[in-house]
Amino acid sequence: MSVATVRTPAEFESELQRYLYERSEEGRAVRVGEKETSEQAAIVARYADLFTHRQLDALRKAESAAGADDAERLYRLRKTCESGIISAELAEREDELENRILAARVTFKGEELPLRSAQARLAVLSDYADREELGCIHTDASAEFNPERLDLLRASEELDADLSGEPDPVARSDEEKGISLRELEQVLLVASDESAVAFAALRERWFDRLLGPEREEIPSSAHTAYIRRLSPLDDVYTKERAVPVCLETIASIGFELQAWPNIRLDLDDRPQKSPRACVIASDPPKIVHLITRAQGGIHDYQALMHEAGHALHYAGIDPRLPYTFRRLSRDHALTEIYSYIFEAITNEPGWHAQHFRDEAAENAEATRFLEALLFRRYVGKLRHELAFWSRFHDDGGTPDGYAELQREMTGLRYDPRNYLADMDAGFYSADYLRAWIRSAQLKRYLAAEVGEDWWRNRQTGDLLRSLFAEGTRPASEEIAARIGFDPYDTAPLVAELVG
Repeated sequence: MSVATVRTPAEFESELQRYLYERSEEGRAVRVGEKETSEQAAIVARYADLFTHRQLDALRKAESAAGADDAERLYRLRKTCESGIISAELAEREDELENRILAARVTFKGEELPLRSAQARLAVLSDYADREELGCIHTDASAEFNPERLDLLRASEELDADLSGEPDPVARSDEEKGISLRELEQVLLVASDESAVAFAALRERWFDRLLGPEREEIPSSAHTAYIRRLSPLDDVYTKERAVPVCLETIASIGFELQAWPNIRLDLDDRPQKSPRACVIASDPPKIVHLITRAQGGIHDYQALMHEAGHALHYAGIDPRLPYTFRRLSRDHALTEIYSYIFEAITNEPGWHAQHFRDEAAENAEATRFLEALLFRRYVGKLRHELAFWSRFHDDGGTPDGYAELQREMTGLRYDPRNYLADMDAGFYSADYLRAWIRSAQLKRYLAAEVGEDWWRNRQTGDLLRSLFAEGTRPASEEIAARIGFDPYDTAPLVAELVG
């Protein structure tokens, strides 16, 4: 097929399915440590004729002429074409950076570690001083890649502004998500303020319990993974029980995870495997990968439950839907609702009592503390990212405010140099935060419709299946309306955070 070929929307959608499958599988192989180098650029090159300015113009014209029923599908195809043009321009540079990071090594107490393994090691080091030392080593090594990260960010932003015709990155994201990020920020600040006193009390109690008497008044973020793991309770939340307990929990609401042939589990531990759990929906609902790296502690359970929500959503999509509504979305706020509602089960005192018995109420409080800590961290991320992108065209991207906002929101000390490694694309922080609001609303809805035992009742699964079948088509805010809530009603979330 010649480079000049322009496809119809249907032809573009069909070829896009193959392209995204190949890129997803390549990303999965690198992420799980099966490959030492990324070859995304080669895939992008093979599909060079898929993402062209002429193709983008054709999709834009089709979208303008479409009726209401097809306009949304064509909008998503157009935005994906824009992203594909950016990827084609930057893929080689992105591969080069990814491969340099994969190849990076650090030395800790005489042992050479891949950078990713050093990050994972922070979760399991029992000595406070050792975590401080390794945290500094990891940050120093990671920060060496900041110039390349920033160059890529600048190049991507310039291309995105040109292709979309919208020079303001915040306004561009508002349009894509169909919300106002500034309005969301204000709603979240109110919720943060309303739960601040309760969080401060939980923070002091659990920082003392988890970090011990040697802790600094304001510990560094090097201890975050250790805190999230509830490492001093790892004799309760053992690595060995994580999979069976989570599978039993998921089965209790009507999903036999291992019986879903389209969900491929990767629970193995490999040196280069990313410590961050994820789902890669390579071709939903047919091929969905669920990936975790267990290390012991409550985080294993929460991560597996969280990713199970994603996996069941993508694997439960009606296969008759157009590919666009099985794979493409305006943002990630919808699927994060389902991951959060599964993870929320681990906050239930009854779940702790059923599976772990001893000190169930106290340990459930610990998971509430973790949720509040993570929520406030993401509010801080959103606030920083809004400020970062608002001044980006003036200052080119600086860490101003990053460390200060994270310290204010979490009570942890962050290194300003982490500001780029800690930034997800496309204001993903806003999608997480919208899902926090929505999952709390959904939990209240389930409690009313199913009962207080919603977290172990098969009727919950029946209700979720009907939502999963819709794929990626609805917006998060549409789900709020269906279950009887205003999209920005944070009362259920604040109630959970306060306890």
